[in-house]
Amino acid sequence: MSDKQNNRLVILAGPSCVGKSPLARALARFYPGLYRSLHPLVLYNSRDARPAEKDGIDYHFRTRRQIEDLRNKDHFVVIDVRGDLQALDLEELLQSLTIGNVFFEGNPFVGRILQTHDALAGVNRLSIFMSPLSRDEILFLKEEKNISLPGLITDVMRRKLLRRTRKQKGELSIKDLENIERRASSAFGELQEAHHFQYVIPNHDGEDSENWDAFYHPLGDARMALTAFTDLLNGEVPPAAETWEENLLLNELF
Repeated sequence: MSDKQNNRLVILAGPSCVGKSPLARALARFYPGLYRSLHPLVLYNSRDARPAEKDGIDYHFRTRRQIEDLRNKDHFVVIDVRGDLQALDLEELLQSLTIGNVFFEGNPFVGRILQTHDALAGVNRLSIFMSPLSRDEILFLKEEKNISLPGLITDVMRRKLLRRTRKQKGELSIKDLENIERRASSAFGELQEAHHFQYVIPNHDGEDSENWDAFYHPLGDARMALTAFTDLLNGEVPPAAETWEENLLLNELF
């Protein structure tokens, strides 16, 4: 058995602002040994860095043209992610897996590539999707005739994204608002991919929530998500970890 099969690729995916990044930071703060056992997978990205993001750590920030040029290299996968171009270096990923475990935290589009690409056949994976709603909430809302589930999810994520961006930038530009709308509008389609992941962690405390870091320890759903995530990393399946059936959202229309 090869090293890449012994080591594990951990995939944490979900809509923009659902809480993936603060979950990763909380893991590093409260479970440093567990966090250090995961080598971060750093993608290339055409967008500008957000406040506090660092080149080479959060992403390899490049121009759109530079990332387009990566299409000519066989070991790169280039994908449009909510209007931004991102690129995955498969060669680097496979090399990292010969050394230890690898951790991807990001969008479901890349998450699905990491699950399905032929070059990664035989890789040991743990795939987790983070959702702004629980399965039970979705089942309840589907029965409400006056509610558009796609519209509601878009609005939920729009509010989270607005709060996050205001914290980061204060006054918002037209470009900021357009970016928020694009990300919010993408969320429902991304949730339709959640059934492909081994586990779903529902979390109402998005990246905009103070429950992650305003107090000594995460509170509310932030705490629940951190506990569920660490349990899954340790090979345990917590009650909070859900599995979603294929038709949970696939019959819903935009």
